[in-house]
Amino acid sequence: MQILSEKISKDNLKTLAANTFVDMIKCVADVRLGLLAVDAELHADLESLLLEKGSQQEDLWGFNLYPDEAGDDFVEFDSLINIRAWQGNRSRDVEDETVRQQIRDIVSKYVE
Repeated sequence: MQILSEKISKDNLKTLAANTFVDMIKCVADVRLGLLAVDAELHADLESLLLEKGSQQEDLWGFNLYPDEAGDDFVEFDSLINIRAWQGNRSRDVEDETVRQQIRDIVSKYVE
């Protein structure tokens, strides 16, 4: 588990993914602070790591990256931590397109 502080290549993501889910890596983004946490068996573990570092729950969104894919297939907006009716998100998906774009922007900032 780590919070990225510099860019990581897709090849490095593949290496990390190979340790857990083979073709996919779990991630959590803090859309307010622009942080990206990667590499855990559960999104909830990454969420806890970011909360310990000062993130706020309402800013954290879970998703998966598929390093072998490109375009829309690279990011999958699916995580149990995204279910939060109090914030208007009633499913595992990130339903708000603005939040999805914020996540894409953060991924672009850290993944080359």
